[in-house]
Amino acid sequence: MHSTKTTHDETARRAVSPVIAGVLARCPRCGRGSLFQNGLMLRSRCEACNLDYAFIDTGDGPAVFAILILGFVVLGLALFVEFRYEPSVWVHVVLWGVLTPLFSFALLRFLKATLIALIWTNKAEEGRLAKD
Repeated sequence: MHSTKTTHDETARRAVSPVIAGVLARCPRCGRGSLFQNGLMLRSRCEACNLDYAFIDTGDGPAVFAILILGFVVLGLALFVEFRYEPSVWVHVVLWGVLTPLFSFALLRFLKATLIALIWTNKAEEGRLAKD
């Protein structure tokens, strides 16, 4: 009987794609409930399936990846705009001052939601040393 429960748990964990859950910022178990309230604030539980989100600890992972990705993309675009169109400095300030926070928010939301879905799908937890 234990193997049947494990099989059922494994099937439930694979029901929603982590990438789809990340893109839509939805519950990793049911795919219907929203993960966030007010932007990047994590809800306490899923409003659809009542999954408790207490297990979630993404740490700095999403922020680190967002910094690396955004640094590459924004710097590349800024250099392209500079060498292609040679605009005034104020154009760069306005353009990247508006676009960078928007890109940051969208990318952080996607990365955080995807990491949460991957944590749940793979049953990831804090590492522990085994006692011999």
